[in-house]
Amino acid sequence: MPGKILVVDDEQSMCDFMEIMLTREGYKVDKADCGMAAIKLSESNSYDLIIADLMMPEMSGLELLKEVKKENETLDFIVMTAFASVDTAIEAMKQGALDYITKPFKVDEIKLVIEKSLSRKKLKSENEQLKKQLIEDSSFDNFIGQSDEIVKLKKLAARVAGTDSTVLIRGESGTGKDLIARAIHAASNRSRGPFVTINCAALPENLLESELFGYKKGAFTGAVKDKEGLFKVADGGTFFLDEIGNTSLAIQVKLLRVIEDKIITPVGDTKPIKVDIRLIAATNTDLEAAAKTGRFRSDLFYRLNVIPIHIPPLRNRVDDITLLIHHFVNKYCRRTNTEPKEIEPDIMEILLKYDWPGNVRELENSIERA
Repeated sequence: MPGKILVVDDEQSMCDFMEIMLTREGYKVDKADCGMAAIKLSESNSYDLIIADLMMPEMSGLELLKEVKKENETLDFIVMTAFASVDTAIEAMKQGALDYITKPFKVDEIKLVIEKSLSRKKLKSENEQLKKQLIEDSSFDNFIGQSDEIVKLKKLAARVAGTDSTVLIRGESGTGKDLIARAIHAASNRSRGPFVTINCAALPENLLESELFGYKKGAFTGAVKDKEGLFKVADGGTFFLDEIGNTSLAIQVKLLRVIEDKIITPVGDTKPIKVDIRLIAATNTDLEAAAKTGRFRSDLFYRLNVIPIHIPPLRNRVDDITLLIHHFVNKYCRRTNTEPKEIEPDIMEILLKYDWPGNVRELENSIERA
């Protein structure tokens, strides 16, 4: 695994040995015979790793470690030490050194320690990249559209993100209600907390209740141990309840209590549990009409509908279809490592005239299949 390493030792022979050995392994190596020289080199170079002897005149390896970490606390640092100074090496690790190796050491030992460091650095970089990609995928920019309706929708959602108010997102299936919910969470003060989602239409009432609120051991047949509910899992973050219009009146009563009191009670338990969540709900049905007919609790509807967001169907924003087509074509060409393709004019005309009852989801699936 290639990388750039700085070796620091007042013994020239050790520096030369390390340079030869590490260069053979494909690493780029710089050498310094004292701490001050190492600091100057680290200021003008970007190293993946510093390997330094602990016992050096003028500036010890421990002092060098402290100086280096002041400037770059993420830079990995490995100390080399004689057996008699292992306690000092352990102190160095407390100060931020990744590892230590005792002299004399075998070539395989130092190689293993270096590989461990660079593997850790690579994994950390990949994790940061994934986090960055997740944030990008959850941003409002990922909700494609330039029509007036979508521009207004995204502005409203961005303002909403700065509050902790309950949001009700309405729209037909496939319009992207989950994308808006994720974007609100990503732009909110809760973005570092969990984003938990559940489709209320996907589970029968008894299973939905257990998933939402959890249960105690022995609450019902098969409850062999306690289970934490998703509301508790979402503590400190955002809970997205998709298709909330499909919940029973019994579940709705419990949801109302969560919104009003911020507490849940697991199935089979009597002790309430405090939860700190921001609730976003979504539906493809007319909840206001359902509330008037008694199919949905009116008090829950008003609690949910604090900030209503409506996503128009794709057939009502034809101007966005071309944008979405190009977006999905580029997305799947990148995924398959192929050159971006142009849509033939006659094909584009057919796509623009189609009604898209499945909305953006149907359009994306069609592009992926093609």
